Amino acid sequence: MGKKILVVDDEKAIVKGLKYSLIQDGFEVDEAYDGEEALTKCSLVKYDAILLDLMLPKISGMEVCQQVREYSDIPIIMLTAKGEDMDKILGFESGADDYITKPFNVLEVKARIKAVLRRNDSIRKKQKVSEIRNGDFCFDVSNRRVFIMDDEVNLTQREFEILELLVLNPGKVYSRADLLAEIWGDGGAGDERSVDVYIRRIREKIEEQPSSPKYLQTKWGLGYFYNGQS
Repeated sequence: MGKKILVVDDEKAIVKGLKYSLIQDGFEVDEAYDGEEALTKCSLVKYDAILLDLMLPKISGMEVCQQVREYSDIPIIMLTAKGEDMDKILGFESGADDYITKPFNVLEVKARIKAVLRRNDSIRKKQKVSEIRNGDFCFDVSNRRVFIMDDEVNLTQREFEILELLVLNPGKVYSRADLLAEIWGDGGAGDERSVDVYIRRIREKIEEQPSSPKYLQTKWGLGYFYNGQS
């Protein structure tokens, strides 16, 4: 089953367009056309994210966001025709995770949804586990520290982010392009060769034999993965 998204907007054409596009990407989509309906649906259904228009009939999007935040940390992206900085500030203060101004490109909306879902999934994984041990390797999730045979490994921030992503998703193969998108961001700097350099540096710090790694392994022709059963 795909991630379930609630799209809330009083403009039916916008809802229809977003729903069609999101379904094409494998999402399940529900819709609401005013704030009251949105709150009712949120109380009955567990959504993975909400696209929420600011200017809604009956109850404003700002108030909907505030009420949902009283019982849920679900990712909320505000949609609004207003672009003033004060509206953005108010949106974030009410608990919104992101903010998109109309008119928008649907590709940007989908990218923002995927980004907040990734962040939310990462936070939940960290909350579920505080420490990962694998042979001599220990990844302290809570304190963001790495140890080999109880000796702490000094990693740069970027090295840690790459290792963290791989360790929290054991066995999942990430291509160089995947790692660039996840760690550097869609608009971030870097190229695929820099990914190889970072992987090599991490291996030199955590592997007994970097040329024959136990933990950070290569799936030839595809990418890199963390072997959680070394």
